[in-house]
Amino acid sequence: MRLTVYLAGEIHSSWRDEIKEKAAALKMPIDFVGPQENHDRSDNIGEEIIGEQPGAFYKDWAASSFNNLRTEVLMQKADLVIALFGEKYKQWNTAMDASAAVALGKPLILIRPEQHIHALKELSRKANATVENCDQAIKALKYILD
Repeated sequence: MRLTVYLAGEIHSSWRDEIKEKAAALKMPIDFVGPQENHDRSDNIGEEIIGEQPGAFYKDWAASSFNNLRTEVLMQKADLVIALFGEKYKQWNTAMDASAAVALGKPLILIRPEQHIHALKELSRKANATVENCDQAIKALKYILD
């Protein structure tokens, strides 16, 4: 069996690479998908597709349309979603993606550090599994594939 896993969460650190490398080292049959990780491209995709916009609001509006399209298509194709809430960055998109996964009925593994237990208690209860780090998420994926 081969899985497609959507990796939701901030795009500023290398947590996705960590998950992908650990899964590859264990020879796990997983295809990983996720949001556009090139931040500049994500911010500029609206203008890249439909042309220059008359201001920052409209530039963000256009970009968010195509970023949301990408997220919806890839998440619907995914078998499972892993959403990481890190310690450092604002987590608006992670919360939105994790909630979308729940709404779509996608199995959800939530990664959140201990400091976010209280803030994420409701979302954690909606997730199928909540872990504290990438290693634990990998173990959960391995268990599915065993």
